[in-house]
Amino acid sequence: MKELIKWAKNEMPKTDCSASLSLMTAAEMEKAHRFHKSFPRYTETPLTCLSHLAAYFGIKGIYIKDESFRFELNAFKVLGGSYAIAKYIAKQLGKDISEISYDTLVSDETKKKLGDITFYTATDGNHGRGVAWAANKLRQKSVVLMPRGSSQVRLQNILKEGAEASITDLNYDDAVRLANKRASADPNGVMVQDTAWEGYEEIPGWIMQGYGSMSFETFEQLKAAGIERPTHIFVQAGVGSLAGSVVGYFANLFPDNPPVMSVVEASAADCLYISSLAGKLVGVKGSLSTIMAGLACGEGNTISWEILKNHANFFVSAPDWVSARGMRVLAVPLKGDAKVISGESGAVTAGLLFTLLRDEEYRDFRAALGINADSVVLIFSTEGNTDPERFRDAVWDGEFPSG
Repeated sequence: MKELIKWAKNEMPKTDCSASLSLMTAAEMEKAHRFHKSFPRYTETPLTCLSHLAAYFGIKGIYIKDESFRFELNAFKVLGGSYAIAKYIAKQLGKDISEISYDTLVSDETKKKLGDITFYTATDGNHGRGVAWAANKLRQKSVVLMPRGSSQVRLQNILKEGAEASITDLNYDDAVRLANKRASADPNGVMVQDTAWEGYEEIPGWIMQGYGSMSFETFEQLKAAGIERPTHIFVQAGVGSLAGSVVGYFANLFPDNPPVMSVVEASAADCLYISSLAGKLVGVKGSLSTIMAGLACGEGNTISWEILKNHANFFVSAPDWVSARGMRVLAVPLKGDAKVISGESGAVTAGLLFTLLRDEEYRDFRAALGINADSVVLIFSTEGNTDPERFRDAVWDGEFPSG
């Protein structure tokens, strides 16, 4: 029997999240964007209008941000890791990030002042590759631990960036704990993780700001397309750092009339969905087995949770078939729409939107969202084809069918 999508309207009491929300202002996102623009070969990633798909479903617009073009690394994650490392280095140099550019980071003078640093992290692939890439550009070291079941292709991509990397026999959350233990024991070690916990919040906050470069680009591209405000946003979540960044940015932009914002998780690791039902942040244990490897996280980011519990409208738990459906829909679009190559973690929001608009068994959720002929929907494809074998299994061979 097919596993169903689960959804919950956010009915949690509002609390003061001003400290977390202040990290995601338009000014902070613009600062991150300005830093990333200093990188060689920087280009905006495309915002693709799926106008024919929107017309097919009778809504005004569907826009998807395609992160498969990000710095030739095929995923958005490098935005967070590179920005956090830059802010750490700026702090060590006694400077503000606005005084730091890519050229400053990689200069001989900066290397001489900093000495040797080893950046530690845990990852399913994309975040670790971004950290390893940034460390490599800085002529520093990185150590990357991956949870069991991680893709060998993703491991090889991290190793190519000069990192010390390995696949552990741990789930994601325990791999994070091991990386943090090793970083703490290293006099020159720095933990660069996109999840926060008590006592470890500064660097995760910087990572969330780095992700904001993507949201800043997206909003500018929407305005250029004549869209002043999306009516609905769907964003995927693992620990929730990206979701908190996106939701926080748009909540700051439109405090009086925010878009309807939904957070989408893999059902095998739906800690935020479960937390929304519990009214407090709780974790999910076990293997966290899902094709959405980038979302296979059982413990939420405490900073992000403060934003999401106050500003997200819906929390969604999506089975693997939802992601596989999204991969197929984007890879084989309606005539006239551009093709988007989206990986397992990248396509889940597209698969969810397609399902909500087409399948009558989810009409109650569609009605609760208020999607109608005037709706302009924004979704994010956070990664391209980062695991070719798994991509072919889903798109060519129909793994995880939706019927």
